[in-house]
Amino acid sequence: MKTPVVLASSSPRRRELLGALGWSFEAVVPSADETRLPGETPEQLVQRLAAAKARSVAPCWPGCWIIGSDTVVVCDGEIFGKPHSDDEAAAMLSRLSGRWHEVCSGLALISPRGEAQVGLDRTRVHVKPLAEADIAAYVASGEPKGKAGGYAIQGRGSLMVDRIDGNYSTVVGLPMALLADFFVLQGGSLSKLWEV
Repeated sequence: MKTPVVLASSSPRRRELLGALGWSFEAVVPSADETRLPGETPEQLVQRLAAAKARSVAPCWPGCWIIGSDTVVVCDGEIFGKPHSDDEAAAMLSRLSGRWHEVCSGLALISPRGEAQVGLDRTRVHVKPLAEADIAAYVASGEPKGKAGGYAIQGRGSLMVDRIDGNYSTVVGLPMALLADFFVLQGGSLSKLWEV
C-alpha cells in the first residue's frame, strides 16, 4: 500500500492482522466515547464506534487511509463487551458455554480524499461446553481482560472454540474481507492492496 495507512486502534490484535499484509502503517489510539446509546442495536453500536474512532484520528493524518473498527459479542440479543472484572468475564463465558453466539465487527474506512465508508461483518462462533474449573483457569490466565465476550479466539481462547461460521478476522476484531471490499469500492483493485 503506497498511500499512508493509519489504524485508529490500540488493539494489538488489529495491528497483527493489518501487519500480516506487509503494509507499513501507523497505529494511533483513537478518542471515542464507547458508551452504548439508549436503544442502540449491536449493529448500530459497532458501526457508530468504528466511524467515531476513524474520525477522531483523521484530522491529524490528512491524505491517508484511516481505518477504524469496533467489535462486540452478542448472545441472546445481549451485547457482551469487554468484561470489567474477573467475575463478569466468568459469567460471560458461562453464558457462552456449549452455545452459538455472534460476533459483530464494525468497520470504517476514510479515504485520502475524506470519503468515508462504514459497514459491518458478522460471524457465528460455537464454544465447547466448559466446566467451571476450565472457566476459572482461563479467567485466571488474564486473557479475558480487554476482550469482547471475555475470550480471545487468537489466543488460549481458541481451545474453547470448536466451530465458526464466517470470517475469522471478524472475530479477532478487524474484518479483513470487508476492508478489501471498501478499498476496491474507493476506486482501487485487489492487486493494488498487495503492493508494499
